[in-house]
Amino acid sequence: MKKTHKFSIFLLQQFAFHFLLTANSQPTTDSCSSNNLLPKNQLPFDPSSFTCLPVWNSHSFILRYKRTDLSVWSFVLSAPNANAYIGMGFSPDGKMVGSSAVVGWVGDGGAPTMKRYYLGGQSPSLVQPDQGTLLLVNRSSSVVADDSRIYMAFRLIADRPSDRVIYSIGPAGQLPSSATFRLAQHQDQISTFLDYTTGQSQTKTLYRRLRRSHGVLNLFGWGIVVPFGIMAARYFREWEPVWFYSHIALQTLGFVLGLLGVIFGLVLENRLGTKVNTHKGIGIFILVLGCLQVIAFLARPKKEAKVRKYWNWYHHNVGRILVIFAIANIFYGIHIADGGVAWNAGFGVAIAILFMATFILEIRHWMIT
Repeated sequence: MKKTHKFSIFLLQQFAFHFLLTANSQPTTDSCSSNNLLPKNQLPFDPSSFTCLPVWNSHSFILRYKRTDLSVWSFVLSAPNANAYIGMGFSPDGKMVGSSAVVGWVGDGGAPTMKRYYLGGQSPSLVQPDQGTLLLVNRSSSVVADDSRIYMAFRLIADRPSDRVIYSIGPAGQLPSSATFRLAQHQDQISTFLDYTTGQSQTKTLYRRLRRSHGVLNLFGWGIVVPFGIMAARYFREWEPVWFYSHIALQTLGFVLGLLGVIFGLVLENRLGTKVNTHKGIGIFILVLGCLQVIAFLARPKKEAKVRKYWNWYHHNVGRILVIFAIANIFYGIHIADGGVAWNAGFGVAIAILFMATFILEIRHWMIT
């Protein structure tokens, strides 16, 4: 009997150990494998059987959806509770401007609020509350928040919602007031493509070719070809007149590529409806410097002219300034375009090679002069 009693105690201990281990292994935040953590009793419908997928990993946005009637789609969007509004928009073309959205937040007093918005422009005054094309089922919407997550649930009347879905998160601590319900400029946003049939969501990069063309043209034009042209003029003057024609050819090619890159950038900004004032301002400044270099070449005085030394000083230093700003703006452009490690590393390696070549050639230049 004693052995049987000890064995029973052992089994109970093992059961308790495995129970605690299993309990501790359960997710502590919302995920597609943690429907038991959903505040089901506070939501207008139970989303346990809905299709669930992460839609914005960098901000831990999780979407659950299901067609719950012939022309009714039910959605629950879950996100970290960061004292900010969360938004889900449906766009005809993947752009934020022109889309209709549902936005939810929990106020300082704990009052949940959800409203429809029409995103008519980039400024807050053009984001209009209670407007847009979305039709919501009455009394089927709610916003629920706990210490870690906020849940926005709504039912949308549509044969099939737009598959171009946009998500946004507002700045922390800047919630809309009940006076105007005006939204502050979002902290971050993303445009995605949602396949309702397969339950797959992917980031949708708008105007991919135009973006790539803008980046590649500026990178090669201002960032690589123009520095090579400067090197040809400074370090290979003993090969007359090859250095001169090489310099002219490279600078002309770099200017044309850079000019096309700036034009593509302006077109891209207009189509996306985004504001990249710093990047655009530096790009235009670089283009102006390039135009000044072209004018300087056309007005180049003869070698024996007294003003030639001033022209040389101007021409050389404007060129150096252009390259410095170009390299900085290219890295900045990669950053705001989320180009990632590959673009940064690729351009960084190219700049490192240019720097090493310049260093070696500069030593050679001082040795032979």
